[in-house]
Amino acid sequence: MAFDYRRIIVKIGSNVFTQANGLPDLERINHLVKQIATIKKQGKEVILVSSGAVASGRSLISVSEKSDAVATRQLLASIGQVKLINTYAQYFEQFNILCSQVLVTKEDFRDRVHYLNMKNCLEILLQHQVIPVVNENDVVSITELMFTDNDELAGLIASMLNAQALIVLTNVDGIYDGDPKSESSTVINKISGTDHDFSAHIQSSRSQFGRGGMITKSNMAQKVAQLGIAVHIANGTKNNILTDVLENKVIHTWFVPDKKASGKKKWIAHSENAATGIIQINEGAKMALLSTKATSLLPVGIVKVLSEFKKGEIIKIIDENEKLIGLGIAEYGSDKANEKLGHKNQKPLVHYDYLYLP
Repeated sequence: MAFDYRRIIVKIGSNVFTQANGLPDLERINHLVKQIATIKKQGKEVILVSSGAVASGRSLISVSEKSDAVATRQLLASIGQVKLINTYAQYFEQFNILCSQVLVTKEDFRDRVHYLNMKNCLEILLQHQVIPVVNENDVVSITELMFTDNDELAGLIASMLNAQALIVLTNVDGIYDGDPKSESSTVINKISGTDHDFSAHIQSSRSQFGRGGMITKSNMAQKVAQLGIAVHIANGTKNNILTDVLENKVIHTWFVPDKKASGKKKWIAHSENAATGIIQINEGAKMALLSTKATSLLPVGIVKVLSEFKKGEIIKIIDENEKLIGLGIAEYGSDKANEKLGHKNQKPLVHYDYLYLP
């Protein structure tokens, strides 16, 4: 069974982009560009989320090991991003394909206006047959402003653009049921549902060049699949990997897509780190929200406002044991919410249409 997707996000990890010496593997990148061109010629839309700015910078300048780690990263990323996008532009040009640079930070996903501007930008690029090359803006993204890694960014882009699939390229064949180095371990071909405990068999160590380990990848993949987007984790160092994944001709891990979610709910689903306010609800409100009936969050079920928020901001909803129940967009600010606390017949604090329950 081949996979027939119209819009695909391809994420190239730093461990695919980078050689053992820390410099870019240009031959590998050229090969991947060739495959993307083949896929595009089939009438599919491709958005590329690519690591590699720091590795590209390392190929141009040497920095003292005594230098500050954050400053070094900013220096290499700033120089390297120019090299990275020029490399892609040159390789895509062989196939008469234009590519563009889209640099983002976590802030762009926190604000609904920023989010929609970015979505519109990516949509207009795709309409004009341009391949967007998206990367985190490492020059300004430090510590709390950073994505966990580009896997998280790729998941956000996939849900923002309602892609049918996200292909994550790493340097192993997929998610293993044990240590990938052990002969007794095999790749898990298919994962569906949300009850899979990856920590039981995935090593928590991270790749030499990337920020994200396999547990991060797996949790992100499960979350994206839950939003109705297929996720494939495959070995980007193998030849023809993209076309082989789409034709289902190569061993890799496929996260089966689940139910569909609305565009707004997809945005909210990925915004736990962006939530400003926190509210605590009672058991009755919790049961109502988790029931099969579509329910908004009413002030009568709110026990306490634990941190302030403004109208339109994303808030966390927790139960009396401080367990996360859901995320939602506040219909009004925390001042008004405090006034209405526990009162009946009040306007919902979070309307069902703007409520995401994991």
